[in-house]
Amino acid sequence: MKRTIGNRNPSQGRRTAAGIGLIELMVALVLGLFITGAAISVFLSNRQTYRATENLGRVQESTRVAFELMARDVREAGGTPCAKNLPTANVVDTTAGDWWADWSTGVLGVEGPFASDNPANRVAGTDAVELKSGDSNGVTVTDHVPASAQFKVNTVDHGLNDGDIVMVCDYRQAAIVQVTNAQPGINETIVHDASGASTSPGNCTKGLGIPVLCSGAATGTPYTYGPNSTIVKLHSARWYIGTNANNNRALYRQILRRSGTGVATVAEEITEGVSDMQITYLLPGNAAYVAAGAVGARWNEVQAARIELTLDSPEEVGVDGNVLQRTLVHTVTLRNRNS
Repeated sequence: MKRTIGNRNPSQGRRTAAGIGLIELMVALVLGLFITGAAISVFLSNRQTYRATENLGRVQESTRVAFELMARDVREAGGTPCAKNLPTANVVDTTAGDWWADWSTGVLGVEGPFASDNPANRVAGTDAVELKSGDSNGVTVTDHVPASAQFKVNTVDHGLNDGDIVMVCDYRQAAIVQVTNAQPGINETIVHDASGASTSPGNCTKGLGIPVLCSGAATGTPYTYGPNSTIVKLHSARWYIGTNANNNRALYRQILRRSGTGVATVAEEITEGVSDMQITYLLPGNAAYVAAGAVGARWNEVQAARIELTLDSPEEVGVDGNVLQRTLVHTVTLRNRNS
């Protein structure tokens, strides 16, 4: 007689307690792998999209900074605070190697190396440009005594120091001169003595008239700037593509800066990742922009500059495993040539 426990058959209990078989386990593992793989794929895709978006944002930000800062210099190129196209007397005692001292043009573009003092880290095959102007803020002359080479200005807070190179102008002419003695915050006298003073490179003459006669350092060509003439610091900058300390290409700005009682040029890295710069220029009567080599002797007539920058992303996040690259164009009008 078959024995039962309660109403259950012992063989039925053993079948109910049976575990998961090997086949079911393998199927579950395969399904889990599919789900995990899909999740990893989505994660990697989102991560790549995020990196690409972040790098593209970096490129756009670099472009904005580059165009914003460069456009300021281009707009002011060739400008004086008094009038455009003024004849200018440059009495600063400079040499041919002092690129910043040539004020015959407010804008000068180059496709090859600069004629003098070409930056050692500049990248060959990229365009560059020199831009010069008077600053927008200055002080007003109340009196000028050419014999003693002294200006009186309208405030003791003029901000001018020994060694500053400045432009003084009225409605007839302008002059480039180095300040040889000034005491900001103490008195309103600005001295522009001839060479021999404690400044470098100094002035070749006291006379600020045209033509410049450096042989007569005591007087030169006399010229008196009357009341309401203006004195401003000079602004001189070069923009070019150079190689930085990380061996990456970057946009550089080389500027003129006072160094003690002398002057020096300093190269500043503006933004990394700018691999190329090409600049073309608009001349009166031309329908199209032309390269620097086609401007010839007409740099004083340039009305606008078309700046084309090529920028690379910091990381290799392109679909082909390379960097993202964007080329953007910005056109800037020379305000002082079109006012």
